[in-house]
Amino acid sequence: MAATPNPAMGNANMDGGAPPTPPLPGTDMTGICFRDQLWLNTYPLDRNLVFDYFALSPFYEWTCNNEQLRLRSIHPLDMSNLSKMTGTEYVLSEAMEPHLFVIRKQKRDGPEKVTPMLTYYILDGSIYQAPQLCNVFASRLGRALHYISKAFNTTASKLEKIGYVDAENEAAASESKANKETIDFKEIKRVDHILTSLRRKLPPAPPAPDFAVGYAPPSTAEGEKGSENQQADPQPATVDPIIDQGPSKRMKL
Repeated sequence: MAATPNPAMGNANMDGGAPPTPPLPGTDMTGICFRDQLWLNTYPLDRNLVFDYFALSPFYEWTCNNEQLRLRSIHPLDMSNLSKMTGTEYVLSEAMEPHLFVIRKQKRDGPEKVTPMLTYYILDGSIYQAPQLCNVFASRLGRALHYISKAFNTTASKLEKIGYVDAENEAAASESKANKETIDFKEIKRVDHILTSLRRKLPPAPPAPDFAVGYAPPSTAEGEKGSENQQADPQPATVDPIIDQGPSKRMKL
């Protein structure tokens, strides 16, 4: 294994200044990022050296089983030795050299019994702690509730404005209706007055004409009976005695 800088010398950050006191391993450190540009410029970032680079970060726990293998000059990711030990350990779960490496922290209780604890990933030389699934759900739900509450507030404000406008329209409509009814009453009185004055000026209507003397309208029953007799007994057509007299006769001399 290639020699790497001594971790006891301290961790250098991006700006080259002294890093602040790191928090205890295992706590929530999703808000921080570690990057050692001097180390990245000196050594390649691959499967063999990625754990040495991870050991420089504040995410590394010095009491893990990997550190014991390093003290015995054994590669810290050797699974044949890690599976025989118990306690906290780090394993390389995924690697896409040289851009992405995923390191999982877990507790080993036996050769086949492990309990995952935390996950870290190295993206283009920067080390991050991956958030837990419960925190991701809580963050997404909080964001969704925030936008839902904002939408309800916006809708409520718009409905209040609509109700205010409707109230104003109803008040204006009631006022116009009252004014219209008042005007209609005045117009009705005016029209009645005009009609009364015209009726006084016009002469009286003439009386209805009487029927002629001796006129008697036929009764309905007799009219119907006469029509039935005409239909039952049709009379022959009358012949004109002047026209239809046969051939003309000459006088004999």
